[in-house]
Amino acid sequence: MKSIAVIGGGITGVTSAYALAKRGYQVTLFEKQRYAAMETSFANGGQLSASNAEVWTYWATIFKGMKWMLKKDAPLLVNPKPSWHKFSWFAEFMAAIPEYERNTTETARLAIAARELLLSWAADENIDFDLQQKGILHIYRDKGGYEHALKVSKLLAQGGLVREPLSSREIQALEPTLKGNYYGGFVTPSDFTGDIHKYTQGLALACERMGVVCRYNQDVCDVKADAQGVTVMVNEAGQIQRHQFDALVVSAGVASRKIAAALGDRVNIYPVKGYSITVNLKDKVSQDAAPQISLLDDETKLVTSRLGEDRLRVAGTAEFNGYNKDIRADRIKPLVDWVNQCFPDVSTSSVVPWAGLRPMMPNMMPKVGRGRLPSVFYNTGHGHLGWS
Repeated sequence: MKSIAVIGGGITGVTSAYALAKRGYQVTLFEKQRYAAMETSFANGGQLSASNAEVWTYWATIFKGMKWMLKKDAPLLVNPKPSWHKFSWFAEFMAAIPEYERNTTETARLAIAARELLLSWAADENIDFDLQQKGILHIYRDKGGYEHALKVSKLLAQGGLVREPLSSREIQALEPTLKGNYYGGFVTPSDFTGDIHKYTQGLALACERMGVVCRYNQDVCDVKADAQGVTVMVNEAGQIQRHQFDALVVSAGVASRKIAAALGDRVNIYPVKGYSITVNLKDKVSQDAAPQISLLDDETKLVTSRLGEDRLRVAGTAEFNGYNKDIRADRIKPLVDWVNQCFPDVSTSSVVPWAGLRPMMPNMMPKVGRGRLPSVFYNTGHGHLGWS
């Protein structure tokens, strides 16, 4: 039986380990945190949204980033401090613009396939992750945004996704708690939401039941590989331990770039910071006033998910600021303000802020497949749609 190491205990690493175990491989999972899903897979927007598969590689993204560069609360913020990593990433980002349409369609196709697996695995393993199968509602505040979305819908349809257009009145009927004026929208009934942290931890337990060795508190300090196998070196309480395997899957999020370099591969992942807040709905008034359907507000680039009766997750923004995970008050405030404006009867007196680093490739497509060596594989770089 082939032995395989998986580096990374987030959603991608754990699903990789689970899928390999189901195929009969002997799997060992390495995760530097004490538990699974403690970093980027901890508190994201919660959407399993094939409807949000549009890649960012078009010129409007560049122009908005330049316009917002000095605006601290902008949905997209780029730290102007230069670095070779950032420069190379943006150069490749612009080079991928001609592939915008094809990559959007392909991302939708991948997301649709992944949704079926994620749902079936949750059912097989009886994982409670606050699943809500009520669709996702995209809202647009002006004609320009809505007409761009019409074009995107055609690309998504080529990938097999159906989005239904809505008028302003139909938006109000679908989500009566939403306040504000909207030009139009789209609803995707097949999309759904859930708590990524609960899901990943539940699947990690299922992995252990299937015989996967989950090694937590394991700081992978080096990896070596050749055509015959792989050596994973970890720092355990100051001692370097070496583990031998037949093959390796790198699913280490933003750390994948460094691991890939040690293996002779170039995986140009950049850490794109996203923020979220979890609004604790402590009273009946707030619970009744919070949205039931998941939302994506195109203008503010914010998404919502209802996680059970007493939690509302609001997430979004993109910040190019290196490997910095600081939670900035000026980046959290727009999320709280958005809740106050769109759902004024929801109390925001109890809000838990969070920030995580999206592992994002320049062309917005994940890195999946073999590396330079036949013993090395990658399943990483899923960016803004890692949960999807």
